[in-house]
Amino acid sequence: MKNITDQVLALVLGGGVDSGLYPLTQTRSKPAVSLCGKYRLIDITLSNCINSRIYHIAVLTQFNSISLHRHLSSAYNLDAFHRGGVQIWAADQTNVSHEWYLGTADAVRKKLGRVLQLDNDYVIILGADHLYRMDYGAMMDFHLKTNADITVAALPVDAEDTHRFGILKLDDCRRVVDFVEKPRNPAVLSQMVSYPDQQKPFIGSMGIYIFNTQVLIDLLSGTSDKDFGKDVLPHAIHEYNVFAYDFTGYWEDIGTIRSYYETNLKLASRTHPFNFYDPDQPIYTSQRYLPGSIVENSHLEETLLTEGCIIKEAYIKHSVIGLRSRICPGARISDSILFGADYYLAYETNKAGEIPTGIGEKCIIEGAILDKNVRMGPYCVVRPFPRGFNFDTENWVIRDGIVIFPKGATISAGTVITPDTVPMFLSRPK
Repeated sequence: MKNITDQVLALVLGGGVDSGLYPLTQTRSKPAVSLCGKYRLIDITLSNCINSRIYHIAVLTQFNSISLHRHLSSAYNLDAFHRGGVQIWAADQTNVSHEWYLGTADAVRKKLGRVLQLDNDYVIILGADHLYRMDYGAMMDFHLKTNADITVAALPVDAEDTHRFGILKLDDCRRVVDFVEKPRNPAVLSQMVSYPDQQKPFIGSMGIYIFNTQVLIDLLSGTSDKDFGKDVLPHAIHEYNVFAYDFTGYWEDIGTIRSYYETNLKLASRTHPFNFYDPDQPIYTSQRYLPGSIVENSHLEETLLTEGCIIKEAYIKHSVIGLRSRICPGARISDSILFGADYYLAYETNKAGEIPTGIGEKCIIEGAILDKNVRMGPYCVVRPFPRGFNFDTENWVIRDGIVIFPKGATISAGTVITPDTVPMFLSRPK
């Protein structure tokens, strides 16, 4: 039998227009959004591939993809001793198709010619907006053992979360016999129970699929199906052997600002649910060759601190401090995520009156997300808002109660953004 490296082609879906992580996706695609201050979301999926010895990888990109392309080209140049590599399959107009990708299945359909050229026996379809560690090789072994045409990675789901997943109904051999996309109807749910006596009686699709290559070609050729979950899978379970591979590890969908915010802060806590320190299954990213961080007379508690930072006389609690962050004396930061900066800019090199990159003196920041290269003047105050509250201004926005400063935003000295001050903005005439 061939080695798994030669058998499997991984197709990573780079995603289209996304509003769930706006404004973090204002200038970049979702897979390129920062994770834990130094990684990108796509690093999780690509690292899982490499750790599973899958080296034939193609990333399908379309929306706001320049940042993602730059990251992929700098971080994932496999050496000459590995067959394969990471290719970028950008959406393009051809003589065959003049449209952009219209969905997950449509994106793969438009690249079937390239899939055929690579001549792999199996294709694994992967997303790039989830946090998890998974051995795709073990899933491939299950696929072969069950003689499956399609294998779907799945995890147990409780009744409250079924609306977030495609729900699978399994028989005693873990073959998929029914499928409903994000059901909310209790009568429908009652027919989809796979584990009657457990706390999580339903089985949710993780959006990870292994296809026999010829089956994938047969399902997509000559059809107009747009998505694997909504369109392809419901038809396939009646025509092919479709099995569910049981995943029991930590898994988190990072599709909204709230889930993104809470997941990052969990990773900064003492009881972090995902281990970035596993020497056998590392998470890869770009090599930046930054110096160690300088921390002077500061108090840091449950803080994830990355390289190249300069922190002086600050108090930081339960936060993520990204690459090249500069935090001035007297600043107090809690429950916040700082992306850091793309460059160093010394205070004295700024133009007269210009606010430097970083956090100014005696700023108070609570419950916020600061994208890269934010310039915040001294004496600013930022505090969180009630959940569900949304508000937009030119330099900052609020999503689900979290104050977010977009990439490159400049915040004037003394700015106060709190539940007590925002009603002033709301009452201003348009």
